[in-house]
Amino acid sequence: MLSPARFTIIDDVVAFPTPVADTFDYLTDPSNRPAWQSSLRRIDDLQVVGDRAGDVGTSWTDVTIVPGVGPRMEVTDCEPHRLWREVGGWRSVDAVLTLGFEERSDGGTDVHAVATLTVPAIGVPLLAVNRWPAARAIRADLARAARLVAEHDGR
Repeated sequence: MLSPARFTIIDDVVAFPTPVADTFDYLTDPSNRPAWQSSLRRIDDLQVVGDRAGDVGTSWTDVTIVPGVGPRMEVTDCEPHRLWREVGGWRSVDAVLTLGFEERSDGGTDVHAVATLTVPAIGVPLLAVNRWPAARAIRADLARAARLVAEHDGR
């Protein structure tokens, strides 16, 4: 039996014009995701653990644009204004998104995004072909989030 393979899809920094607190609060609230994540129609079954959506243990189901693909997501790390991580699983595929937040000298925020996928060995050729388009989509989604959070003054 072949072992699953893990791929880094993206390891990049996206600049947000907004302060760290506003950027962190917007990106880590799952209810905001459909507005900026192009692959989502909506989220379902949001289960908030802690003081706010996005705290460790918060979970939800992504309802994607691909019929039948609905990963269950869970926040596994949350260090306010510094680091946030979610893990998602759908069938035999696992995804991890880690966001690091760093204040810039101009008052904006650099968001360091690292996304990895673990797939069964049989899925490696398909993932290898789609890795570059997936990275472009994640960058575009984060750029859209940067515009949205700036338009809404961090709300």
